[in-house]
Amino acid sequence: MSSSTAAPGQSPIAEAAPLSLCAREPHVPADRLVAEMVPPPRFDSVRFDTYIPDPNQPSQTEAVRVLSGFAAGLGGAHASGAGKKRWFGRAKPAPPTGPRGVYLDGGYGVGKTHLLASLWHATPAAPEQKAFGTFVELTNLVGALGFQQTVRTLSGHRLLCIDEFELDDPGDTVLVSSLLARLVDEGVALAATSNTLPGKLGEGRFASADFLREIQGLATHFKSLRIDGDDYRHRGLPEAPAPYSEQQVTKTAYATEGASLDDFPHLLDHLARVHPSRYGALTDELRAVCLTDVTPVPDQSTALRLVVLADRLYDREVPVLASGVPFDQLFSEDMLNGGYRKKYFRAISRLTALARDAQSLVKP
Repeated sequence: MSSSTAAPGQSPIAEAAPLSLCAREPHVPADRLVAEMVPPPRFDSVRFDTYIPDPNQPSQTEAVRVLSGFAAGLGGAHASGAGKKRWFGRAKPAPPTGPRGVYLDGGYGVGKTHLLASLWHATPAAPEQKAFGTFVELTNLVGALGFQQTVRTLSGHRLLCIDEFELDDPGDTVLVSSLLARLVDEGVALAATSNTLPGKLGEGRFASADFLREIQGLATHFKSLRIDGDDYRHRGLPEAPAPYSEQQVTKTAYATEGASLDDFPHLLDHLARVHPSRYGALTDELRAVCLTDVTPVPDQSTALRLVVLADRLYDREVPVLASGVPFDQLFSEDMLNGGYRKKYFRAISRLTALARDAQSLVKP
């Protein structure tokens, strides 16, 4: 926040101290989790006709065509016959045969989230009849509401969009397999994005062979749609700025209204004490995030929490200004070659884009 001019004879009013993520411990009620199952601010205005396919990647144009048709096919009554029919005791129709969902598989930065949000917007149903959230947000919703209440809450929806579909542990595998099976049985259409084909989910992260039945069951709900291409976030753009000095970051934090200022190692410690379902609320009302002493993350658990925070900052279009090491040095070679490598590359891509957005905040 800029300093104010004092009245004659008075001392200048000091700049207000920036906010601190480490000072925040947000509480997120279950009803907020449900209400926020819509495309995030960055994707609030996207549509199929605002998606710009790479002319060298025909799969991108094909994805728009297929998804537009998928959205159009979701018009009309809810497939399960929920509502009046059940009050009169009529039997529920048999569940649909064949895939009830579409699964967008592709590398990071090819516009999968843009397409998924466009599908949500294009589906001819009221907002309360469609839900959009990340895989992490979906599992957090189950944790907040309980399994049966989550089924009841989502079963009246025409469409459930799941961004960043990833299986990181056996518990999530069993949980999501059961949840989606119930929702498909209720007639809910599914759409998901991922960097991994559905039949390969969990590989390199846990003993996925022990959960082959659940993983294969998940795969049967979807028709896969491959999207190829380069990372659009950096297509034709200059390199991301080099890290700034600690003095520059601190000065910018004090000069920017609504900015936060935190020491990066302390922020990583704080993230361990805040549930990932609250990371969105952690960034409420922020105009910029300023970080000093960015260093490589020390372990996998810390790295995965940072990935979630990067996703929430990117969704909310919050610029990130930092001193220390560049963002492409956050994760070790072992991490970038391991089972979570696609998550880490996505985080690097998104943080780099946010660092580029922060350049305009730095004054000479």
